[in-house]
Amino acid sequence: MKDIIKLALRNLKEHKSKTLIISMFVLFGVAIVIMGNSFLESVNRGLEKDFRANVTGDLAISVIPEKGTTIDVFGVNSTNITGEIPQIPALTDLEKIEKILAETDGIKKQSKLISAQVILSKDAEIDFSVLQDDDKDIGIMDLPISMLFAGETGSFWELFPDLKMVEGHYPTPGTNEIIVDTRVIEGFVKTWDKTLEVGDEVLMASMGGVIREAKVVGIFKPANEYSAMFQSVYCEPGLARSFAELTYANSFSQELPDSVDLSISELTEDDFFGGDDDMFGDIEDDTSILGSTADFDSILGDTSLRDELNKTDDGAWQFVLAKLDNPHADKKLVAALNKRFKEEGVNALAMDWKKAAYSYSGTVEGIGFIFNLLIIILAIVVFIIIMNTMVVSVIERTSEIGTMRAIGAEKKFVKKLFYSEAVILTSLSALAGIVFAFICMLIFNSFNIAITNSIAKMILGGGLLHFSPTPKIIITTIVVALVGSVISNRYPVKSALRITPIKALSKE
Repeated sequence: MKDIIKLALRNLKEHKSKTLIISMFVLFGVAIVIMGNSFLESVNRGLEKDFRANVTGDLAISVIPEKGTTIDVFGVNSTNITGEIPQIPALTDLEKIEKILAETDGIKKQSKLISAQVILSKDAEIDFSVLQDDDKDIGIMDLPISMLFAGETGSFWELFPDLKMVEGHYPTPGTNEIIVDTRVIEGFVKTWDKTLEVGDEVLMASMGGVIREAKVVGIFKPANEYSAMFQSVYCEPGLARSFAELTYANSFSQELPDSVDLSISELTEDDFFGGDDDMFGDIEDDTSILGSTADFDSILGDTSLRDELNKTDDGAWQFVLAKLDNPHADKKLVAALNKRFKEEGVNALAMDWKKAAYSYSGTVEGIGFIFNLLIIILAIVVFIIIMNTMVVSVIERTSEIGTMRAIGAEKKFVKKLFYSEAVILTSLSALAGIVFAFICMLIFNSFNIAITNSIAKMILGGGLLHFSPTPKIIITTIVVALVGSVISNRYPVKSALRITPIKALSKE
C-alpha cells in the first residue's frame, strides 16, 4: 500500500493541470458547503436560544389544531380560505393537562400563556392612510403592530426572567397596564408622529375589531437585541383574553331544540318576495313597527345569557409552557406526552420549541431546504466534471497503464492506484477548502454585521449575520466529498481496467 501511495502522489504531481482543476472544484465546493451550513447552524442556534429563553420555553402545549391548520404561539396558520381571522382556541382539558404534567418527570418549571396581535395608537381612530403617504415612506412592518403576550401571574416571569426593563414596572395584576418593546416605540413615533412614554394612555385594537384602552407602565428591550421575533407588548391575562376572544361563548355550544319549526326551509323565493302577498310586503305600511317609539330592548328579549357569554373567561388559556431539567430531552418528552394525551383522550398537542415558533423556524427550514437542494445540484455538477476530467486522464495515460499491466500489474493494483489518487487529491483539497472557509468565516465574523430590516430578520432568523461551524458539519462535508469522489471515479477506473498491453502498444 505504501508503494501505491508513493506512485499515486507521483502521478498527481506529473499531471499538474488536471490535479489543479479537480482540486479547485473540490476546494471551493467544500468551502461553500461548510460556510452555508455554518450560517444555517448559526441561524438555528440563535432562534433556539432566543425562543427557548423568552417565548416558547422548551416545550409548549396547545389544543390539537383542526385539519388544514397549524398552531404556534404567534397565531393560527390556515390553508382554509374563509372571511374570518382564525383565533387560537383555548385549552379545553386544562386540568387534565396539568395533572399529566405533574406526573411527568423532567419538567422543571411551567406556566400558561395567552397571545394575540394588536396595534397601538393614541387617536380615537386608527388611520391606515399613512401607508399611502409617500413623504413618510412607511411600510406595513413599520406600523406599531405587536404580539400581545400575557402569562400566568408570578410563574410566567419566573419562566422567562431575562426581560430587560429600561423604565417603569411590570403590569399590576387585574389592570389594563402594559409594558412595551422599544421597537414598538420606534414604530409608534414613525407612524403617528407622536411619542410614547411611561404613563401614556393608548388605544389598542385587533384585526377582529376588539378595542381597549391601556396604560403604558413600562418599557423594555428584548433579551436578544438581534431577535428575529416580532416586536411585543406584555399585559395581564384579563386584557389579553379580550383580544384573543377567550369568552365564555368561545367554548359554549347549544343545539337547536327539537320543537323548532323548520318548515321555512320549504318556502320558495316567490313566497318571500313575489307578488302582493309576500312575507315582507306590508312592512313598509306598518307604522306600528317602523314608526313606533317602542323600547327596542324589549324586542330582543332577555339578553342576560348573551351578556354573560360575552364576558372573558377568567380560566381560559391558550398554551401551557414548560422548561425542562434537560432541554436536549425535549423531543423524547414531547413524544411521551402526546402518547399519553392520546391514550387518555385529552385534546392537547405537545410541541418542541421549533413547532411552537413555526412562524419563524419554518421560514428558516425553507431556506435550509433550498440551500441544500442547490448544494446537491452543485455537487452533481462538480462530480460530473471530475469524472470527465478523470476519463480524459485515463485516455492520456493509456500507455502508462498498459506498461504496468505488461510488467505484471494486476487489475486490482490499477484499481487501487486510481482510487488512491482520487482519495488523496480529494482529502488534500477538502482540507484546503476547510482552511479557506475558516479564514473567510473568521474575517466575516470579526465585522459583526447586523441587519435591521424586520422582514430580512424574520427570513434569516435574526439580525446578526454570523457563521457557526461545528465538527458535525466539517466531518459530514469531508465524508460526502470522499464518497462523491470515489463514485465519480468508478467509470474512469473501469475504463482503465479495460486497457490491455496489446491495446496500449497499438495506441503507441
